[in-house]
Amino acid sequence: MDDEPQIRQLIRLHIEQAGMKVVEADSGRLAIEQLQAQYIDLMILDLMMDDVNGFEVLNYIQDHRLETLIIVLSARREEQDKILTLGLGADDYVAKPFSPLELTARVQAHLRRHHFKSPQKTAGIRLNNLLLDVDNYELLNDGKQHTLTPIECQLLRFFMLNPDRVMTKREIYQQVWQHDRYDDNNLSVFINRLRKLLENNDPASWKLLTVRGVGYWLTRGRL
Repeated sequence: MDDEPQIRQLIRLHIEQAGMKVVEADSGRLAIEQLQAQYIDLMILDLMMDDVNGFEVLNYIQDHRLETLIIVLSARREEQDKILTLGLGADDYVAKPFSPLELTARVQAHLRRHHFKSPQKTAGIRLNNLLLDVDNYELLNDGKQHTLTPIECQLLRFFMLNPDRVMTKREIYQQVWQHDRYDDNNLSVFINRLRKLLENNDPASWKLLTVRGVGYWLTRGRL
């Protein structure tokens, strides 16, 4: 979804060369019509449109609980825009100008992660006061329930399976986003959102801490 035909043509060329089928929308209204008419695996979404903007399309996808993956592609570089769109359920954020080859690689990585999810029900992951339901994207923190986005769920799953171990930013991106070229700003937005979900009055509760210049770790009872 982009109102610039040259950008749509460029993206379509690379995506189709990678073996995927593409449909286009030059407006938010048409994008919603496409979502209503057929199942869309992944949408590359511009934010600023003349009619229905990208934020409204994200809200539509959330309100209707669609499983469509979202990569935001926008000229807006403000951190607040990233925080807002990722908070609305976007899976990735790419700033214009962009590399079409890198964008295609991100599309392929997100689709691999989504399509190869096991059809069998996954056992919940428990870590003391935390219980993560991976299948339903839900976290119980001392009995308080939180609904997660798919990326938040996969990110927290990775940390909960590797407690008290420092995870590098590149390692996190390889495991969760399944590509090497990590986006430091995107990752920090998701980490900050998870930190709020992990907040607890218990001083010995699990916390996500930053190891400056390296990455993050999930540990207990530290400031």
